[in-house]
Amino acid sequence: MREIVLINITGEDRPGLTSAITGVLAQGGVNILDIGQAVIHDTLSFGILVEIPHTEEASSVLKDVLFTAYKLDQQVRFTPVSEADYQQWVNGQGKPRHIVTLLTRKVTAEQLNRVSSITAKYGLNIDHIDRLSGRMPLDMPEDQGKGCIEFSVRGEPADPVALREEFLREAQALNVDIAFQQDSLFRRNRRLAVFDMDSTLIEAEVIDELAKAAGVGEQVAEITERAMRGELDFRASFKERLALLKGLSEDVLEDIGASLRLTEGAETLFAELKRLGYKTAILSGGFTYFAKQLQAKLGIDYVYANELEIVDGKLTGVAIEPIVDAQRKADLLRELAHKEGLQLEQTIAVGDGANDLPMLGLAGLGVAFRAKPLVKQSAKQAISTLGLDGVLYLLGLRDRDGHN
Repeated sequence: MREIVLINITGEDRPGLTSAITGVLAQGGVNILDIGQAVIHDTLSFGILVEIPHTEEASSVLKDVLFTAYKLDQQVRFTPVSEADYQQWVNGQGKPRHIVTLLTRKVTAEQLNRVSSITAKYGLNIDHIDRLSGRMPLDMPEDQGKGCIEFSVRGEPADPVALREEFLREAQALNVDIAFQQDSLFRRNRRLAVFDMDSTLIEAEVIDELAKAAGVGEQVAEITERAMRGELDFRASFKERLALLKGLSEDVLEDIGASLRLTEGAETLFAELKRLGYKTAILSGGFTYFAKQLQAKLGIDYVYANELEIVDGKLTGVAIEPIVDAQRKADLLRELAHKEGLQLEQTIAVGDGANDLPMLGLAGLGVAFRAKPLVKQSAKQAISTLGLDGVLYLLGLRDRDGHN
């Protein structure tokens, strides 16, 4: 007769503990069926599921484990597992897996309670919970903190659409972001990331800044806002706004370029993507003059944006075709993926406006960043709480993996 036992060991973490316990098990000829270990604030939680053969050598193995743990000042609990329960556990290994990611400035018990309650409501079992963000000082200002908790869950949600809607509602109520994605092979095997520029990589809509300089700021800003919300066709509204800039001196471009601020987390994100071997691109309905400045600053591989027509040092109020609109962005994502020999599942797209939705829907990971409500609801994932480097958490990267 064989015996299946779950051994749980808890206590102060110390070197050599795993070696000591497995050494005792080895003497009894024990087979390991499952194992897991976590350390939280120097306190160890170690679980090991074992199959103990019915032999003379194995007869005292649990007593020896207890004695060894006692010497190491650890607490031990033994839980017998029936063969039927073990077989049921084995049969569950083919179930789909998903990742739920909580992004917040400061992690609270209420946030974890809401996320875990929703996962349970839709029939998902939580297998692992990990903190991806770094250790946070107690006196960290609320707006500068960065917290990320990742839940690995097993099963298929009873109603995926309703689950996403509920996560979105809770995220808005708690002022956090909650991402839900399939835990697939592609999650850690993406190699191309494309970005909108205005209000995504930079904290401004450049066309609005140009309009202010031309004295038509309010008029253009209103059209921009409606276009980003999806109320106006991008191409038509773009031409309408651009026409109002006719006669503006090209000298203004340099002044505006010098005043543009990168979005929080942009430099960290691009440094990490480069370290991981990603190709990066700007796919923007903005202007190449500013996109090329960002390309030089962040080391971006490709730039596709709109070229302002300038004659005798002044803007003519038109852009040189082809105009980069919503469809063009999606087409460019396809072309770049093909050029790099990648499947679309291996791509990331990040943007904030309605004209970004086609490329966000096409990419393996589409992220609406600090986006309008319509865009947040339509995109696969959304980040509004943290900076751009929050994208790294959606890839499963920890702060200690390299980024801060």
